[in-house]
Amino acid sequence: MKILLVEDSNNLALNVTEYLESKGYVTDYAADGITALNLVLTQTYDVILLDIMMPGMNGFSVCEKLRDKNGIATPIIMLTAKDTEEDILKGFSVGTDDYLVKPFSLPELEARIIAMVRRTKRAFGLNENLVVADLVYNPGTMSFKRGDVALSLMPVPRRILVLLMQNANRVVSRREIEREIWNDEPPDSEVLRSHIYTIRSEVNRHSSVNLIHTIRGAGYLLGESKT
Repeated sequence: MKILLVEDSNNLALNVTEYLESKGYVTDYAADGITALNLVLTQTYDVILLDIMMPGMNGFSVCEKLRDKNGIATPIIMLTAKDTEEDILKGFSVGTDDYLVKPFSLPELEARIIAMVRRTKRAFGLNENLVVADLVYNPGTMSFKRGDVALSLMPVPRRILVLLMQNANRVVSRREIEREIWNDEPPDSEVLRSHIYTIRSEVNRHSSVNLIHTIRGAGYLLGESKT
């Protein structure tokens, strides 16, 4: 597994790199956002570990440029001392997949890396297209289309939509979604609600037929009808 660590603290970077390499991981290191962007655009990584507070370009900007400007879908775990709800929501809004608040234990970091890669492979490991009404997911390109229109979604909403499509016409509970996406450490309830809003807006953007339904007190259902 190849990991990119983006961290401006030399001591922390050294500790993390030494630990991961002792476990058999291949680790590249960038001390700033510009270097990180250049590495990601020229090499392939399984996971990116991304600090927020960096000189020149912070982690939020790096994440946004990777997702929006370059379409990079590599899982990103933000390593940060910024643990307020506002910061966490901002991180998810620009495309991060997970948060780990400093100080953290190295075994926990490794566990999150393994869980992230496992979830990503499970979510995108299908061999055939998923089709629900005129909504199509192509696992080979990890892309969605509604009719003839390509949809644009960040990694977390994308995984949620794949899960809903895999369970089409069945109510998927909030807990089920949270466990699949965030394992046993789900974020604040507003985060999932925000992702569902984003998915619904994008899926229904060019169609009058709503495919994403909120079932009060139960969860969410993807299909042409709530019943």
